[in-house]
Amino acid sequence: VQLQASGGGLVQAGGSLRLSCGASGRTFTTYAVGWFRQAPGKEREFVAAIGRSVGSTYYADSVKGRFTISRDNAKITNTVYLQMNSLKPEDTAVYYCAAGPGLTGVNEYDYWGQGTLVTVSS
Repeated sequence: VQLQASGGGLVQAGGSLRLSCGASGRTFTTYAVGWFRQAPGKEREFVAAIGRSVGSTYYADSVKGRFTISRDNAKITNTVYLQMNSLKPEDTAVYYCAAGPGLTGVNEYDYWGQGTLVTVSS
């Protein structure tokens, strides 16, 4: 499974962005899909995940109520989204999407996208 993350950019604090994670090579409907982020000098951290089952979503405490993860399993689109609202400067990081059997752990994912940079200015 090849993953492609997109949608990052520069936004002011309080603004919104929507990240997309597309899959090619194989549908990732059989996998959980997660978003992680890594700020300069920090370890990669869990942001949000969506399981294979409809309605099973998980969020880091730092983004609950502001970020929403969703997936479109249609064969044509085959995309997972991360809607990010009320962005804060501390949300600045490279965001990665990943697919695999896991949920919140970095080591639980087998496939990773290349990352997309989100910069939130104060």
